[in-house]
Amino acid sequence: MKKPIVIKLVVVIVIFLCALYIDLPHQNGLRIGNFTRSGDLYLGLDLQGGMQVLLEADVEPGTTVTAEQMSTARKILENRSNGLGVSDIVFQTAGENRILAEFPGMTNADEVLATLKGTGLLEFVDTGDQYFPEGEAIKTDLQHSTSSETNVANPTSSASSETNVVNSSSSSSTESAGTAVTALQSSATESITKSVETTAQPSAESSLGNAEGTTQPTAQTSENVEATPQPTAATTEQPAEEEKIYHTVLTGSALKNVTVQMYNNQPVISFELKSEDAKTFADFTSQNVNKFLTIVLDGKVISSPRINEPITDGKGVISGNFTIDSANALAIQLKYGALPVPLKVVEYKLIGATLGEDSLQKSLVAGLIGLSIAVLFMLIYYRLPGLIAVLEIIFYGAVTLAIYKLIPVSLSLSGIAGFLLTTGGAFDANILMFERLKEELRNGKTISQAVGLSWPRAWSSIRDSNIATLITAIILFYFGSSFGASVVKGFAVSLIIGVLISMFSANFVTDTLLHVFTKSIADVPENKSKWFGI
Repeated sequence: MKKPIVIKLVVVIVIFLCALYIDLPHQNGLRIGNFTRSGDLYLGLDLQGGMQVLLEADVEPGTTVTAEQMSTARKILENRSNGLGVSDIVFQTAGENRILAEFPGMTNADEVLATLKGTGLLEFVDTGDQYFPEGEAIKTDLQHSTSSETNVANPTSSASSETNVVNSSSSSSTESAGTAVTALQSSATESITKSVETTAQPSAESSLGNAEGTTQPTAQTSENVEATPQPTAATTEQPAEEEKIYHTVLTGSALKNVTVQMYNNQPVISFELKSEDAKTFADFTSQNVNKFLTIVLDGKVISSPRINEPITDGKGVISGNFTIDSANALAIQLKYGALPVPLKVVEYKLIGATLGEDSLQKSLVAGLIGLSIAVLFMLIYYRLPGLIAVLEIIFYGAVTLAIYKLIPVSLSLSGIAGFLLTTGGAFDANILMFERLKEELRNGKTISQAVGLSWPRAWSSIRDSNIATLITAIILFYFGSSFGASVVKGFAVSLIIGVLISMFSANFVTDTLLHVFTKSIADVPENKSKWFGI
């Protein structure tokens, strides 16, 4: 046996064993180094049930709502809902002013509706010496101004848990080691700082500041921010103690860019303000060093950092003991704070999985029947190559299921249809190769010669047909993603994965096994009839 064939056979066996390991149930989840997955297949709304919500633009009659506004709102809601911990949340536009949301496996209606109905009002609030923990509700003059003369409360109590604010343009140290940011304590302390050049290591506080050091963080995400209108200045009237109202310095409209970066192997959040708001922020931070600038979304605190130093250039860094997930979650809240158009819940309903389970069972039965018929045909008509095709299909199924778990892919009825379609495509690739093999045998070639010629001469047809299918699937995925058509998108995803794996398996598995199985068959005419039906 030639060395390249041996190498390909080893590769096939290793991939198949790895796929089988991933496919097996894992009670404590699937862990490969730092990579973790639940180890389960993710099922769509039609298979596992969940919650479906219909939203509508809450505007005055006669007000025009543009398609761009609804598309932006859909994307903002999708990003905002990622924090619910639900896989494959689907948002799709329904008509001119409605959005249909699907939450597979989600049954907590209160939590879902609270996430969706939030206005997305993002505020940077002056809370003085007062620290606020995440999730606490506070009142601001922007939300609660009831007259032209409303006083803003100046809190007096200091918090034991705090955050800091730092600037990133300072150069007080001659020995630069990078951007100075402080770390967030486990007690939820936070800080706002500018990025500074210093030799000191980050302290146990979180920071918000500029990111201009000699060691630059590596950017992971970046996006322009659209948010709520700029607040007006508060005036003077002292409310009751229990009704303290804090001054909103800036809103989310001031944010230009928000970026999740890595610094010293720790995620930080870098932000940039619009030029017209950078001076306001500079004046405020200069006058309020060691005070708190609390970040509030829809009246609830999402971060309460302390200002460590003035931030004069409109660029800052929020740092702490963030994980990648928590940093991305905060970045999403900062980026997608406000909706371009208010939305109201028209209706919502909980969908049971009974129908899904029945549909899934029937789909699997139909798929197994069809697969069994195809297997019998391959074995009867092609004999030895038919057996190889069956082994290749087993390999294809195992690898495809493993990919579904690793990405992960949410499996819906449309996804199952795509999988079954690509399974047929995998059989088709084998048929093209085997027909070319039989043609070479009829032309007088020996078994070894025919096997060596079958794949190279069949490859062009296999390649072209799969590329055409792949292009179609990519188009379907694009339109499914752009317009929120979850059925189309799910079908396209399974189709793309299936086509790529079938092309690989036809090349590596079928061709390799043909060489291995025919190695022991003597090049005699009788074997052509016995093993190939010629």
